[in-house]
Amino acid sequence: MVMLKKFKQTQEQWGGASDVIDHWLEKRQHVVVQYCKIAALQPCASKAVVSELPSPQELQYFCQDLVDYISEGHFKVYDMVMNKWQSTGFKATDEINRAYAEIVLTTDPLLNFTDHYAAVDVEDELDTFDQDLSKLGQILESRFELEDHLIQLIIDSLSIPPGA
Repeated sequence: MVMLKKFKQTQEQWGGASDVIDHWLEKRQHVVVQYCKIAALQPCASKAVVSELPSPQELQYFCQDLVDYISEGHFKVYDMVMNKWQSTGFKATDEINRAYAEIVLTTDPLLNFTDHYAAVDVEDELDTFDQDLSKLGQILESRFELEDHLIQLIIDSLSIPPGA
């Protein structure tokens, strides 16, 4: 899966650069693995094979992980980065603020998916699941690319002392 391959590249590129980034990448890895598990359950040719759809419990677990990941990024990781920067005199650049704002734009579509599928009771409610999961994958890939760009900006900024 492309998403997993891209994650491994990101981890190789920036893993170990910062505790904050390592923490963020660990959370992302968990979401990517869970997404791959859910996506692998999808029927390939026919919706007639209901047993290949994820159970409501599997969906609820994935949705909770996704919400945790989103919350972690918005309320913990970004705050951790800002606190680290502020303690060294660094201020976020306009480019960093723009990158973060683009990430925020992916939040509502992701939360809409979790709102819909976390409450599914029976497999009969999964009529549009394969299309919705495909859209979710595209949004996640976009978000991860935006996060990677933000990580690059963060790494670059941390390598230059404030005021230099």
